[in-house]
Amino acid sequence: MPLTRDELGRRIRCARESCALTQEQLGNAVDLPRIAIGQVEAGSRSVSSIELDRIAHAVGRDIRAFFADAFVEQDALAALFRAESQPAGQADLLPALQASLALGREMSNLERLLGIDRAQLRCARYELPAARSVWEAIEQGQRIAADERQRLGLGLSPIGDLVALLESRGVRTGLVPLPGSISGLMLSDEKIGTFVVINREHPPLRRRFSLAHEYAHVLIDRDRSGVISRPENRSDLREVRANAFAAAFLMPAQGVVQFVQALGKGRASRARMDVFDEVGAVQGEQRAAPGSQDIQIHDLALMAHHFGVSRSAALYRLKNLRIVDERASGRLRSQEDSGAGKAVANFLAADDPEEEREMRDEFRSRFLSLALETYRREEITLGKFSELAAMVGMDRQEVRRVLSLAGLEPS
Repeated sequence: MPLTRDELGRRIRCARESCALTQEQLGNAVDLPRIAIGQVEAGSRSVSSIELDRIAHAVGRDIRAFFADAFVEQDALAALFRAESQPAGQADLLPALQASLALGREMSNLERLLGIDRAQLRCARYELPAARSVWEAIEQGQRIAADERQRLGLGLSPIGDLVALLESRGVRTGLVPLPGSISGLMLSDEKIGTFVVINREHPPLRRRFSLAHEYAHVLIDRDRSGVISRPENRSDLREVRANAFAAAFLMPAQGVVQFVQALGKGRASRARMDVFDEVGAVQGEQRAAPGSQDIQIHDLALMAHHFGVSRSAALYRLKNLRIVDERASGRLRSQEDSGAGKAVANFLAADDPEEEREMRDEFRSRFLSLALETYRREEITLGKFSELAAMVGMDRQEVRRVLSLAGLEPS
């Protein structure tokens, strides 16, 4: 049954309202006056394919969604808007969300054209009741981290390439400039699959922790469709759980204990043991030299380097595992704040150059590779290929050069 102008207008209005956009805001995004948007939604004005494509991008939809037999009124972008208090008023947030959804959608379209099925790579899902307290959220996060490490056969070893691990589980990962303090977001949509976006503007080790944090949302919170992570929300119990997961996933408790013990530390300053022979007992006692068991700033630097985390994250983990007490934690924090931590790490060659800990933009590489293959098979035009390349920062001159070197330049 053909789509009427009235029904198309209704669908556009539903998509706009689900994202908490006014007619004026949508009009500004698509370069149309507010009155024109009102006429389109009322069915009294036709909309061109170019205008509809712009509208679809502005509300985070695939243009084909407006012509589907059944129109889904709530989608991933709507879920992200519900996750924020006043997202429509944040001018820099909407374009970032739109760009993230557009990238995920185009990736899915490319895979569909090439007959690639990612369904076989679906990752695990953990069903948990809503945490009732911060303590319960922490316990949930730590427990799921231990279960997931065991499921993946990671043992107690540090996790190397976290991007490759998530991609192998069917989770797409991307680096996108996100506004302000937003560290990342998780999208789960039937059309685009599961997509984790990390803020390109943040330091490498923070991005790595954020990736583990968003993986927790993938494993536990996929039913929410979208989650935005930022420090301002750290008291939210879902965020508490995800942060606890990230720390335990990157730094497993027993792995940390073993690492500290390998440094000759972590034992009690005084230990006593009785050997019993069914009649009597012989008592043995060991005392460590004063201060020999204290964790030092160089120990902290080595541990952070070993597990691929920041020294601050490593210090909090040591404190939470009660390997250091409040006094020692304060001492190490003061040394870190004074710059001693970085200086010692450099001296030990344990402060990784950023390029070594740089989070690989696996999404960008795969996206461009699929676009090249799809163009080679003549499934998309040169114009479409150039449009896709521009979405990840490549200009037309670079596109032409690459096509020429690959023997794919149009005649």
